[in-house]
Amino acid sequence: MVRRILLGTQLRRLREACGVTREEAGYSIRASESKISRMELGRVSFKPRDVADLLTLYGVTDEAEREPLLGLARSSGRAGWWHSYSDVLPSWFQTYVGLEAAAERIGTYELQFVHGLLQTEDYAHAVVVSGHKGHLSRAEVDRRIALRLGRQKLLVAENAPHLHCVLDEAALRRPFGGPHVMDEQLRVLLEFSEHPNITLQVVPFSKGGHVAESGAFTLLRFAERELPDLVYVEQLTGALYLDKREEVAAYQVVLDRLGSTALGRDESRGLIREIRQRR
Repeated sequence: MVRRILLGTQLRRLREACGVTREEAGYSIRASESKISRMELGRVSFKPRDVADLLTLYGVTDEAEREPLLGLARSSGRAGWWHSYSDVLPSWFQTYVGLEAAAERIGTYELQFVHGLLQTEDYAHAVVVSGHKGHLSRAEVDRRIALRLGRQKLLVAENAPHLHCVLDEAALRRPFGGPHVMDEQLRVLLEFSEHPNITLQVVPFSKGGHVAESGAFTLLRFAERELPDLVYVEQLTGALYLDKREEVAAYQVVLDRLGSTALGRDESRGLIREIRQRR
């Protein structure tokens, strides 16, 4: 996904720089204008031959300039590890997992349950089962949990992203899986909160209403300048990917204000310990 977006962005810039229309570009590779549009947005795979023909059309003939882009074309078709879970993974969420894995910074607000990157196996099982009562086989439940646990590995990877997670107090108090499961989840949250690349904050009930009235969301930022920051908002049957600068900026303001409203790192840990002790 990320390789496709990077390559598509570069191809769009080259096309625009030499004044070639999408229709003309499509004609040169025996494709439609809409196919060029999808390529430039990174929504389809790339054939190295098509990329080579487009580079020639755009006047890029130096092998030193062509090879990095052709290399992206060859590697863009490689499936991420999460594609092996496509049988239990909605297509719109596959996109998110790929982008999450490539993000440099992840900012998120959750109010119903602990964010998936911070869930224990038993808590994740309780969340999956509660959301799909009677609709999933045990094998499907197990694979969804395995996917969730696989995503967590990026938090301890060599180039781990920074995660800023703001949790509503309700997410800590709503029981999933019984007292033992919740106790273990809160214990693990305390462990995660000690990681240098994780900032965990809690918005307590005592703060009353706050700015995140529209609900949960995740904001992804990338090290590559060619990749726009984006906001992911999950819905019942799909998801929204917002990448317009003004929309992303609005969500960043909300996340910043949530961070100011929420308890600090130490105070948040204190509240988690208190909730755990009172169970």
